[in-house]
Amino acid sequence: MKGPIFETLDGLKPALLMVVVQVGASAVNVLLKLADNDGMSLKIIIAYRFIFATAFILPLALIFERDVWKNLSWMTLFQAFLCGLFGASLAQHFFLKCLALTSPTFMSAMFNLIPAITYILTVSLRMERLNLGKKAGKIKLLGALMGIVGALLLTFYKGVEIPIFSTHINLLNHHNGSTSSLSPSSPPQNVSKNHALGSIFAVACCISYSIWLIIQAKMGERFSRLHYSSHYSCTALMTSMGAIQTLAYALCTERDWTKWRLGWNIRLLTVAYSGIVGSGLMIILMQWCLKMRGPLFVSVFNPLMLVIVAVAASLLLDEKLHLGTILAAAFLVLGLYMVLWGKAKEVKKITQLAPSDQIVQERPQPSSLEIVATSTLEKNNCNDNDSDSSSITK
Repeated sequence: MKGPIFETLDGLKPALLMVVVQVGASAVNVLLKLADNDGMSLKIIIAYRFIFATAFILPLALIFERDVWKNLSWMTLFQAFLCGLFGASLAQHFFLKCLALTSPTFMSAMFNLIPAITYILTVSLRMERLNLGKKAGKIKLLGALMGIVGALLLTFYKGVEIPIFSTHINLLNHHNGSTSSLSPSSPPQNVSKNHALGSIFAVACCISYSIWLIIQAKMGERFSRLHYSSHYSCTALMTSMGAIQTLAYALCTERDWTKWRLGWNIRLLTVAYSGIVGSGLMIILMQWCLKMRGPLFVSVFNPLMLVIVAVAASLLLDEKLHLGTILAAAFLVLGLYMVLWGKAKEVKKITQLAPSDQIVQERPQPSSLEIVATSTLEKNNCNDNDSDSSSITK
C-alpha cells in the first residue's frame, strides 16, 4: 500500500511546491505595493530584499553544500553573476517599476508572458526546435502569439468595470505621504500614461526573468554533472550577486541616509518577508522544480498567482476589476497552456523513444551503430534543453 502512495506523492511534489511558491509570491506582490505606497524607495527595497535573502540562504549553503563552494569555477561564478543580473537586479527593478505604475493584478497577469518569451528565446538560441511541420510546434507558436495578443490587450484596452465582491478595505489609504507613481487621485491622462509605461516595464521584467530561467537551468546542470546537490548554493550565489549589484546601485543613487532607516512597520515587514521568503525560500523551491521538470514547468503555475493576487487586491486594496483585464488574462493563460501542451507532447515523444534507444544500446551491435544511437539521444537532449533527465524518467 505504501509504495503506490509514496510514488503518487513524489510525482505530485513539484506541483505542490509550485503552489506554495505562487502563494508566497502573491503575498510579496501585495506587500511591495504597500511599501511603495508608503514612500519607500524602490532601489532601497530591492537592495534590502537581497541582503535579507543572502543572510538567510548563504549560511545554509555553506553548511549543507560546502563541497560545492570548494570547487567553484570561473564559469560558475560568471553564470551566478548573470543570474544575479537578470533574475535579481534587472527583473526586480522592472517588476517594482511596473507595480508602482499599475497594480498587483496587472503585473501578475503580465507574468503569464514568461512561457511564451522563454519559448521564443530558446528557439532563437537554438536550444529548442521550432517544429512547424508538427502539431506540437504549431500549437506552441500559436500559444506564444496569443500571449503577445493578451499583453497588448491588457495594455491598451480597459473596458467596463466588473463588479465583484469587495470589503471596501483599502490599505493603500492607511499610509500618509505616499510617493507612489500611481494613486487613485491621479488625472486620467496620467493614469493612462502610467499604464502604458508600466506595460513596457512588465514586458522587460518577463524577458529578464525568462533569461534567468535559462541560465539558472544551465548552472544547475553544471552542478548535476559534478554530482553535487546545489539547491541552496545556486540560490545563495544568485542572491549574493544580486545583493552586491543592487546595493552598489542603490548607494550610488540614494544618498539620503534617512531613507535607509527601517522601523517596526510595513517597510521592515516587506523587505524581510520578500527577502527571506520571496528571494530565499521560494527560489530554493523553484530550483528543485527546475531540476525535476525544467523552466517551462515552473511557468505553468503563474495563473494561480493571478487568481490569488486578484482576490487579495480586491479584499485588501479595494482594486477594481475591468473587462479588459479579464479578456487579456484569458488570452495570456490560454497561450501559456498552449505552449506547455505543445512542450508536453514533445516530452512524451522523447519518453517513448528513450526505451528503444536504451534497448539498441544494450544489444551487442557494431560500434558504428552504437555511435548513431548515442548521437541521436544526445541531439534530442540538446534540442529539448527544457526537459532535463528527471522529466524523461518520470
